Amino acid sequence: MAIVATVALLFGAVFVVCCVLLAAFIGSLLYMVFLHHRLKAAGLHREEMLLSTPSPADADLPHVVVQIPSFNEGAVVRRGAESAAALDWPRDKLHIQLLDDSTDETADMVRAVAAELKAKGFDVVALQRADRSGYKGGALHEAMQKTPHDFFAIFDVDYVPPTDFLRICMRPFFAEPHTAFVQARFDFLNPHENALTEMQMVTLDAHLGIEQATRCWAGHPLPFNGTCGIWQRAAIEAGGGWKGDTVTEDLDLTYRGWVKGWRALFLTSVGVPGELPADTKTWLRQQQRWQDGFRHVSMRMFPEILKSRTITPSAKVAALLHLCMSLNQPVLLVGVVSGLLSALLAPQLIPLLLTLFIITVVWVLICAATFLRAGHNFIRGGEIPPLAFGVVLLRFAAGQVATVIRSLGVHVKKAFSKPKPVVFDRTPKKGA
Repeated sequence: MAIVATVALLFGAVFVVCCVLLAAFIGSLLYMVFLHHRLKAAGLHREEMLLSTPSPADADLPHVVVQIPSFNEGAVVRRGAESAAALDWPRDKLHIQLLDDSTDETADMVRAVAAELKAKGFDVVALQRADRSGYKGGALHEAMQKTPHDFFAIFDVDYVPPTDFLRICMRPFFAEPHTAFVQARFDFLNPHENALTEMQMVTLDAHLGIEQATRCWAGHPLPFNGTCGIWQRAAIEAGGGWKGDTVTEDLDLTYRGWVKGWRALFLTSVGVPGELPADTKTWLRQQQRWQDGFRHVSMRMFPEILKSRTITPSAKVAALLHLCMSLNQPVLLVGVVSGLLSALLAPQLIPLLLTLFIITVVWVLICAATFLRAGHNFIRGGEIPPLAFGVVLLRFAAGQVATVIRSLGVHVKKAFSKPKPVVFDRTPKKGA
């Protein structure tokens, strides 16, 4: 019996540690809300000043390469290509690369739209690969080698940039030439399609409006969101170039450039609409890819960040805490399992375990609700009324539970199967 009691206490201790870690991880979001309010005035003023930087005359503007990666996207590639061609920039300095790895009829569509736009006088090229080596990162790397130009505007195929996107987003580079990339805030084409897309809108508003904006204002590492941004070649090369050995090539390059001293800018006032996954299965696969990619980058970059002598201690803490957010799911899984085992082995601990569990859940809900509401208010002025927002919050909580369950299933399956190479599981586009 003594052994059983000891084991139960050990499981209970693990449960307590997991609750504390989860409370700390989620509590960091509440801290971001406070920091956001403290830095907002100065951050928005700086953004306004940078976007008012005078642009050179058209004859002196730099060449810009617009890159649109695609893989079996269907007819949506036409809209993406035509949106790129509609950008307001001197035609002789606007170059469009359609980076297509498709294995279905999309490949023919890409060649057709490239030919049509070229016939109208646009510099458009379809760069089609026989294999998907490196996935999106590999396609971006290979495409960059095929052009001598220095600025690369990257859009996922479903995003529709406003025609003045380049006129606005290139200005910060003229003011601060050492900027690695300028990241616009992505917006949504179908935010009210159903309850799932509405929940995603609120969640991503909080990520972009609170996390991304505040990291930028505070000088913390600012992750590239993979689309709706402009990189300059020098920063890409300083970070070691695009790599395809992780499914979050954007986060990977961001941190590799950041430890080399390159900093980025997030624009809250420039929105680029794109498509949200409208079915649960697609959304869960997307969440799993992001979680897996975060862990890949965390394992790669932790040592680099810790041993850096140029990064301040406070910036290191911010970076490590950001990357540690990828541990939410594993910590939650370990906590639930250890708590259940402790309760089974020692029923007398159930009141204590249940109390701690309820306290943690309440804390998580308070932090999540504050974070999500603050982001929604900042981006959209609170267009969703409080009661409806409560429904969105419940949908968010259910979505997180579903994500954890799917993650558990994926990891159990991996544990009992042969190791497989990392695969980029794309998010299908419907052209909403």
